[in-house]
Amino acid sequence: GGSPEQRSREARSRLLLLEQELKAVTYSLLKRLKERSLDSLLEAVESRGGMPSGCVLVARTEVRLGGQAAPPHLLLGKLFRWPDLQHPAELKPLCECQSFGVADGPTVCCNPYHFSRLCGPDASTSPDAVKRSHWCNVAYWEHRTRVGRLYTVYEQSVSIFYDLPQGNGFCLGQLNLENRSETVRRTRSKIGYGILLSKEPDGVWAYNRSEHPIFVNSPTLDIPNCRTLIVRKVMPGYSIKVFDYEKSCLLQHTAELDYADGPYDPNSVRISFAKGWGPCYSRQFITSCPCWLEILLSNHR
Repeated sequence: GGSPEQRSREARSRLLLLEQELKAVTYSLLKRLKERSLDSLLEAVESRGGMPSGCVLVARTEVRLGGQAAPPHLLLGKLFRWPDLQHPAELKPLCECQSFGVADGPTVCCNPYHFSRLCGPDASTSPDAVKRSHWCNVAYWEHRTRVGRLYTVYEQSVSIFYDLPQGNGFCLGQLNLENRSETVRRTRSKIGYGILLSKEPDGVWAYNRSEHPIFVNSPTLDIPNCRTLIVRKVMPGYSIKVFDYEKSCLLQHTAELDYADGPYDPNSVRISFAKGWGPCYSRQFITSCPCWLEILLSNHR
């Protein structure tokens, strides 16, 4: 019972208590860290994941938070990145993290910038992906114009960004084009840390490291036999499996569909920075988006 004001006061004080509890529990966790780990953590947090930082390994002991068991990576993720984070299953280690593919080792990395949040109920599998010849080419487009040359990817993961404090990959900020429109310039300024694209055993993942949403269209995110274009919105800090190998194999055996959105390529993923397109937007085609990527996958696996 009680008045709405009273109820909101109670809710606020409960949240405040939880926040204090989170800080106290995290502080006791940080006290256990060695200086080197603290330095790595500080570097990651201060650069918001822009600087490469080491793993922050701690024993996989769980603490109680709000009456529930909480592992260390959940605590730090909640404190430094996602206050609404509830469950460790929502987190996915990045492929360069020592916790990648290790479901229940004695230690766990709790560097909050070594994790992304999952877009759906999918979970990742083991990291025994082998380095091979190139696995994809990336084309960068501004509306209908391709800018720069194709970027060929050999490493297991690649950063595609406008500006990063440190790190290498495909830097879109360096690609010059005369007479860029104001819309393109504004959108380019929103790319920031961009995305991390990684080839993993179950498919290709994109992690949104920027501070604005990205929009994704892929043959394996489409709904089978549905002629409506599916474009998924991925918020900052989240990751999504942009290409699923198993689904792709199944799709190769189904009849080819002709799409209203241009020619259909079963191995092409399209990602637009900050601007969506399709049935829910004024932009019907990706060529109306100011800044977008075409990920051209080689024969996978």
